[in-house]
Amino acid sequence: MDPMNTARWSRILVKLSGEALLGDADYGIDPLVLKRIASEIGEVQALGVQVAIVIGGGNLFRGAGLARAGMDRVTADQMGMLATVMNALALQDALERLGLAARVMSAIRINEVCEDFIRRRAIRHLEKGRSVIFAAGTGNPFFTTDTAASLRAIEIEAQLLLKATKVNGIFSADPLRNPAARHYPRLTFDQVLDQRLDVMDATAIVMCRDYQLPLRVFDLGIPGNLLRIVRGEDIGTLVSNEDASSSAVPGPRAASGRRAPSKP
Repeated sequence: MDPMNTARWSRILVKLSGEALLGDADYGIDPLVLKRIASEIGEVQALGVQVAIVIGGGNLFRGAGLARAGMDRVTADQMGMLATVMNALALQDALERLGLAARVMSAIRINEVCEDFIRRRAIRHLEKGRSVIFAAGTGNPFFTTDTAASLRAIEIEAQLLLKATKVNGIFSADPLRNPAARHYPRLTFDQVLDQRLDVMDATAIVMCRDYQLPLRVFDLGIPGNLLRIVRGEDIGTLVSNEDASSSAVPGPRAASGRRAPSKP
């Protein structure tokens, strides 16, 4: 079998920030970027991979920013959740324009525009070859969309969580500001927490660690990266429970069967 046409994983969850949809703009959604992301998701699905997506809303609204400016935090976070729904609907439209089936499932009730999140229904959508876009975070204030991505990935029994960023992996410092920043090809979750590396919030990292869900951080801006990762290429940074010095890459797990947490 041609390794270029085979996938290492059968079910993944991709975490997209709202900023990923900006392109070169300062605000809103770049239609060309949206189309490229949708096209890459389609290429992954063509290999038989089930794809779920969690998307942020920072290109439209940042609840934490207004909360710091004095707005009630709960209200600000609820507004941020609505921004993620807008982005999710835009991505759904982009996928459908390419002839791909997609469903938006929201953690808050907004039945006129999308479905409520129901775990079993989400898994059924995936099994039928539909992309599932999870919107509105966890549905609760004070939790980031990073935490929502870890939560949804565990709930749907994804084999890999992919965090799309503007740089190709995890570095000791911001490589856009410090060219001498060290790139980490492999890390453990505990190393990420101990070194306070700015990858995802601590709650998201702990959830991945305890439920043995590998995380790969990669640059979404490089066309084809998503497809290359699914085929098994070592791109960006892999974070897992294995020692960073180990050359072994966690193998794929079956898309069914629950994983027990490594700690009580």
